[in-house]
Amino acid sequence: MEQPAIMRVPRIGPALAAVLLLALAALYAVPRAVDAIYGLDDPSRIANQALDDNFDAAVAGREIEAALAANDADLARSFVDLAGARNVAIDPVLQEKVTSATAEATTTSHKAKSFARGLITGEPDDMAALAGTAVGDLFVFGDIRDALREGKRLAAGEQADELVLGLASVGIAITAGTYLTFGAAAPVRAGLTLVKVARKTGSLGGELAGNIGRMVRQAGFSGGSPVLAVRAARDAVKVERAGGLLNLARDVGRLERAAGGRAAFDGLKVAKEPAEVTRVARLAEKEGSRTRAILKVVGRGAITLAALAFDASVWLIGALFAVFGFMSALKSATERMALRYFRRRREKRRLKEMQPIAVALAHG
Repeated sequence: MEQPAIMRVPRIGPALAAVLLLALAALYAVPRAVDAIYGLDDPSRIANQALDDNFDAAVAGREIEAALAANDADLARSFVDLAGARNVAIDPVLQEKVTSATAEATTTSHKAKSFARGLITGEPDDMAALAGTAVGDLFVFGDIRDALREGKRLAAGEQADELVLGLASVGIAITAGTYLTFGAAAPVRAGLTLVKVARKTGSLGGELAGNIGRMVRQAGFSGGSPVLAVRAARDAVKVERAGGLLNLARDVGRLERAAGGRAAFDGLKVAKEPAEVTRVARLAEKEGSRTRAILKVVGRGAITLAALAFDASVWLIGALFAVFGFMSALKSATERMALRYFRRRREKRRLKEMQPIAVALAHG
């Protein structure tokens, strides 16, 4: 006679253990995946991760020496500040050199000469000269000078920079708006000055210059003819169509306020599109005086997503596997518990039904 098959009772212990382990894995992986994804939108975090592999005492010392040799005390100070923030030791003698160079660059006579040079020529080589250029633009003198200079070259058939001409035209209109709004447009005005100076000094990246040129043309500020102050009223109407250009100028102004004019030039050099200027401005607002050193060491790595994209993808995949595994293990454990419960109920019912028969047989 064939024996009935014995149904194996499902084991619940291993299933519950799997649920617990996978729950712990999910609790560990999911917050880190979320944090990594949010980190993709944090230029400061991207930059600091890039610095982990590219910045140490040797790099700091070398870059400070190079900055001092180039008479760039601002960059040298930026590296000292970055080293201090990252607990990187700097030779005290080198630090003293940076302090002396910074003090010399801020003397009254030096700043006065630089200011006057920037005001007159519009081609600054330090922060005091940049201040002079900005003042000249704020009083329209600088934009008229640049517009007449480039317009005259264009009319004479000589090589002219139509982007500078267009930016000067925008600047005249924005300056009028600055006065009418009692200075509310000043950050945009300062940003335009920096973009124009960056173009004239070769600190504006080629791709970004192309993008800015398209925005100038789309706004209707044509560089095809000399731009005079008397056109400001007419061009002010075009400002309404220059939203993208004004946003760019505003971001450059934010960058300059947070980290200085030279940091703005460095940012305009590495950025390829307006969105990247926004990221540099956000980096500057977090890192302040350290921004120039960061851009010098890691370049575009400070604003591109590649630095954190791999980590984010690994954590995201890990989190998805952990959550999926937890749900699968929970489903399996629930099914086993339900199966055991129903089998026990069926066995109790069978025993209850068999009890009268057993009693009858016992008394038979």
